[in-house]
Amino acid sequence: MAKKKGCLGCSLPVAIIILVLVVGVVVVGMLAGPIGQSFGITGLPSFLGVSQPHPQLPAETVFHIFSFPITNTIVATWITMAVLIILFAAAFSRSRLIPTRIQSVVESLLGFVYNLVTSIAGEKDGRRFFPLVATVFLFVGFNAWLSLVPGYGSILIHGHEGEAELIRGANTDLNTTLALALVVFGVTEFMGFKRMRLGYLKKFFIFGGMISAVKKLFKGKIGQAAMEFVSGFISFFTGIIELLGEFIRIVSLSFRLFGNMTAGEILLLSIAYLLPFLVPIVFYGLEVLVGFIQALVFAGLTIVYISLAVASHSSEEHGH
Repeated sequence: MAKKKGCLGCSLPVAIIILVLVVGVVVVGMLAGPIGQSFGITGLPSFLGVSQPHPQLPAETVFHIFSFPITNTIVATWITMAVLIILFAAAFSRSRLIPTRIQSVVESLLGFVYNLVTSIAGEKDGRRFFPLVATVFLFVGFNAWLSLVPGYGSILIHGHEGEAELIRGANTDLNTTLALALVVFGVTEFMGFKRMRLGYLKKFFIFGGMISAVKKLFKGKIGQAAMEFVSGFISFFTGIIELLGEFIRIVSLSFRLFGNMTAGEILLLSIAYLLPFLVPIVFYGLEVLVGFIQALVFAGLTIVYISLAVASHSSEEHGH
């Protein structure tokens, strides 16, 4: 008969030792942080000390290429691009029928995004928009996950504006998230005009009801003309709101990603300062999940917006 383990697969004495070590690390972290300092506890070794975080919303310039300033978030963007290139090269440079672990992980991610895109846009349009949506998903996701790697936010250099972080998560820079939102906006409008030509503007500038009202007014049908004009004006106003909504998407996409990622970074810095060492690991795991959710939301909204732009063409064709 197999011998039963005491707790979590370990013997009871080993489990007790592990529990004591965990509690000890948490207590030492509390004493080394501001909680211990507030109680006047001093004299701890210097390597146990944790510096107070100073979050900076604007990205900091770390060097220049000619006269172009390179910020720490641009450096992080280059790192993300390099990691993705290396990852795909390792996965598919010698793709096999029986995939390797790296190939399996990458294929699983791409398969997940592909199923998401085709479930929303259909098989035909899904194949067409998949490269863009997959790129957005991977770029946003890896920006978030790589920002959890040690070195992000902890390597300091003396730049042109004083001491600055060498690498900072790209998603915490509003310029990066705004650029992504503008790409999504540009592709959405381009696809709308490509499918419908100038007819794409008809869903924003709806004059049909008011023109019909004017025609009935000239025919002497004043009552019907008044009703048609009110209905036409409401339709026209709705179209203008939808036009404004197209531009508001830029703001909502960029600020949603920027706000969530920046809040997560500040949370990690605060927890690491208040309760250093063991406790922040839990929040690191949470940020991995948050990064996946933000990438999924951004990619999902991208395919929804593009699908809505091209779906209006299909509905108009069916109407004819």
